[in-house]
This record gives sequence, C-alpha cells and structure tokens, in this order.
Amino acid sequence: MFLEIKGIKKGYGQGDSRVEVLKGIDIEVEQGSFVVLLGPSGSGKSTLLNIIGGIDTADEGDITIRGESMGHMGEKKLTQYRRQHLGYIFQMYNLIPNLTVRENIEVGAYLSKQPLDVDELLETLGLAAHQGKLPNQLSGGQQQRTSIGRAIVKNPDILLCDEPTGALDFNTSKEILKLIETVNAQYGNTIVMVTHNDAIRLMADRVIRLRDGVIRKDERNTEKISAEALEW
Repeated sequence: MFLEIKGIKKGYGQGDSRVEVLKGIDIEVEQGSFVVLLGPSGSGKSTLLNIIGGIDTADEGDITIRGESMGHMGEKKLTQYRRQHLGYIFQMYNLIPNLTVRENIEVGAYLSKQPLDVDELLETLGLAAHQGKLPNQLSGGQQQRTSIGRAIVKNPDILLCDEPTGALDFNTSKEILKLIETVNAQYGNTIVMVTHNDAIRLMADRVIRLRDGVIRKDERNTEKISAEALEW
C-alpha cells in the first residue's frame, strides 16, 4: 500500500484541560487516488493532514509512505522527505511577496530532483500571461493558482490540500477544484484534501468523514462527478 496510517492518536494540553483531537485513525490510501477528509471544525481533519505531512507529530501510531515509516525518520531525513515528496496547498497562499509568479513557482522546483517543466505548468495553471506579476498584482484565484503551482512543480508523491478554496468565491473555487482535478489526472499525484464543503466529496475517489477525532464513515465514490458539475 502506498500510504498507510495506523493507530494515529493526538492530544493537546495537560491534565483536566487535555483534549484528545485524534483517537485512533486507520486509513490506507492507494497511489494516485483523490481522498477527501470531510468534517466540521474541530473534527481533527487538519491535525491529521499536518501529521501526514510531517508538520506535526502523533502521540501514538505511525505513518508509512512507500513502506518507509515516518516515525523512524530523524529530523534531517524528515525535512528532506517533505521537500522531495510532499506538496502543500493551504487556504492562505503564503507566497513570497517580492517574487514574481514564475519565481514563486521556481522556488518549489529548486527543492526537487525531478521538477516539472515550469513553462508547461504555467500554461496548465492559466498563469503564463501573468508570470511576471507580483502576488499583490493578482486576484485571489490567481494567487491560489500560483501556490498550487509551487506545490505541484516539485512533482510530489502526495499533494496535501488544507481548505484550498476556503477563502475563495464560488466561481473561483470551482476553477481551483478543476485545476486540482486536472493535476491529479495529468500528473498522477495522490491528493489528500481537507474540507468542510460537502459538495467537494462528489469529485473524490474516496470520502473519509471525521467527527470528534474518529472516522465515522469511509466510502468510495463509484460514480464521481467532475468539478465543473459541482454545485453548492
């Protein structure tokens, strides 16, 4: 199995004020699949995404990618693994303000041994005509496209998306979802997306519903619909 998540538990705080955020999560993810983690605020979905990405550490359990345990990696190896194999798309774009669109994307390329072609990616992203602009000269959707480009250009095994459309309007959200759909089909990246938007589950291969730190439902979509057809 490409990605195995076993017995993940995570809590914050001490004593009476301690809150158990994840209470034993087990998931297996196939390579190239599109998985949505769905749930209300406080369900543990973003915490789980951060643990998968090595941003946070679990109290118990382990995550294995391509048969290699993240729990057995030292800090140096974990940093190297994040650089080479993981891409992140956040709700906030986190672009470098004094770099152009192209330069922001190239920052991601420098971290990879096998980056994608930047010119081709700019075309796919619809950013070729804007590649010389700075972030403050872009719309919210264009900034999110740039952040997606920076994550994808590394050609990561796993693309982690934390509410990537949370700050965008309906039409721009659909554009971004279509782009993520295209990336999944064109480059074969495994996508794990956190969202509270129930409609997005319809375009995923797999939907995992979390509530109060446990998996309430794990279902596969036998009849996916395109991002273009989504309504909410």
